[in-house]
Amino acid sequence: MSAAQVIAPVLCVVGARPNYMKMAPILRAFDEHVPTIPWVLVHTGQHYDHAMNERLFSGLRLPTPHHNLEVGSGTHAVQTAEIMKRFEPLVDDLKPSCVLVVGDVNSTLACALVAVKKHVPVVHVEAGLRSGDRAMPEEINRILVDRISDRLYTTERSALGNLTGEGVDASWVHFAGNVMIDSLLSSRALAVPPAKTLAEHDIDPALIADGRYGVVTLHRPSNVDDPEQLKRLAAMLTQAAARLPLLFAIHPRTRGNLEKFGLGALLDNPRIALLPPLGYLEMLGLMSGATVMITDSGGLQEETTALSVPCLTLRENTERPITVEQGTNTVIGADEALFVRSLDDILATGGKRGRVPEYWDGNAAQRIAADLHDWLLQRSAH
Repeated sequence: MSAAQVIAPVLCVVGARPNYMKMAPILRAFDEHVPTIPWVLVHTGQHYDHAMNERLFSGLRLPTPHHNLEVGSGTHAVQTAEIMKRFEPLVDDLKPSCVLVVGDVNSTLACALVAVKKHVPVVHVEAGLRSGDRAMPEEINRILVDRISDRLYTTERSALGNLTGEGVDASWVHFAGNVMIDSLLSSRALAVPPAKTLAEHDIDPALIADGRYGVVTLHRPSNVDDPEQLKRLAAMLTQAAARLPLLFAIHPRTRGNLEKFGLGALLDNPRIALLPPLGYLEMLGLMSGATVMITDSGGLQEETTALSVPCLTLRENTERPITVEQGTNTVIGADEALFVRSLDDILATGGKRGRVPEYWDGNAAQRIAADLHDWLLQRSAH
């Protein structure tokens, strides 16, 4: 008997850029599993730049979603509520075997809430990560989704302790590894060379001719919505640019706030190349050749660890402690002295190289598919 006869489709949800690189290998693993696992892909439209979405989907070889809810932007409450309103009829119509959500964005929480209230099992990929900082909206999303999930897949073993400490039954948790790294390893050979990316954006590739450069991303509200904090970080980037050229893939929110707060001139520096948000393969190319990554992104902390590229994280904490303990990541916060000292060490010695954590091996999605198939069959038999 085929999986299609005994398992209803898995309703898979993406809503924002970090979700795409997590979902792409899972869908491929569902298709490659014997028997195949049926799935339906839903895009909530939480991130709604259609041109960038198409570029990201293409770069990741992610199929076109079957449904796009097109919710767009809004406050956390408005966006979450709108996703729930538009997702509920889909759950009613499709009657899925489960709803599979990834990561920690508003779409993750909203769709998990709909599912659990409809008595549809919730499956959470990337469960159990904790920063300990409840001022982060993503931390609230992580905690809530994990408490209402029925099957939880973790990227690192320490996540199990976080989950059981919050009352999650250990038998619901399966250590599968990191699907983000599945995407990275399967895409690395396709990465766009840095010089080509610069040329496409009218930046002279001679800027990085000696092969040493830093890549920068900043987008978290705690960093870019506060004018004093943004000014402080811009000054730190100026110090870094005196040491090596920086390629800053600037988020629309960050660009808008630099203009709004009158801070744009701080980054008017011939050693800082301002780039728009980049496709996955373009960013992968920049990261792979970088001397250092300077970021506040959680996913980039993981990707740089997998690539053995030193990472300086401009946050006070991280929900991915394994990137510090085993990988290449150093949490800097807004400590200017620590930032300069760490950067100088990287330039002098190559910095932390770390090691690739357990199960960050390109096969996490296959482990998820195998476990989920068996789990769904067991549920259907009862």
